[in-house]
Amino acid sequence: MPITPATTTHSSSDGTAEAILLELVDETGVTIGTAEKLAAHQPPGRLHRAFSVFLFDERGRLLLQQRALGKYHSPGVWSNTCCGHPYPGEAPFAAAARRTFEELGVSPSLLAEAGTVRYNHPDPASGLVEQEYNHLFVGLVQAPLAPNPQEIESTAFVTAAELAERHARDTFSAWFMTVLDAARPAIRELTGPSAGW
Repeated sequence: MPITPATTTHSSSDGTAEAILLELVDETGVTIGTAEKLAAHQPPGRLHRAFSVFLFDERGRLLLQQRALGKYHSPGVWSNTCCGHPYPGEAPFAAAARRTFEELGVSPSLLAEAGTVRYNHPDPASGLVEQEYNHLFVGLVQAPLAPNPQEIESTAFVTAAELAERHARDTFSAWFMTVLDAARPAIRELTGPSAGW
């Protein structure tokens, strides 16, 4: 099993490192407490709030990201446009918009809720577990991307057919197909039937 840091941190307003806390939830999505980010992902995993964003261009192509190679969780794999965890007390919609800008340097347009999905996905490569109550969002991306290299290795816009080819060839995040399938009704409503989603 890979060696992982004892905790995950971010810089506070005074420049010191603070542990990143996630919001723990029950099976209905009601908040029941908090846990440190890495601890929540240690087997067997603790159910926590997350979000996943799917952004499309004007041609109905999905923006994928390849996670940065330096990330401790699922490095180098392809996944949806953006995903992450709200801070405790932060609305999932606000967190989705915030992280999209932090990771890709753009603000999504027409960002809309697309339901929720609950899953339990162990990641064999890292030994970590995704026990998540995931809030889904779909929207458009219209500005040029400015990916943060600490978060993103590469990006690609793909049609539904190109995604199928890429998914058969490349490694994707353990949660990708679960969140994509759950978001498909909202994706079809956004992109229209001709896009093939």
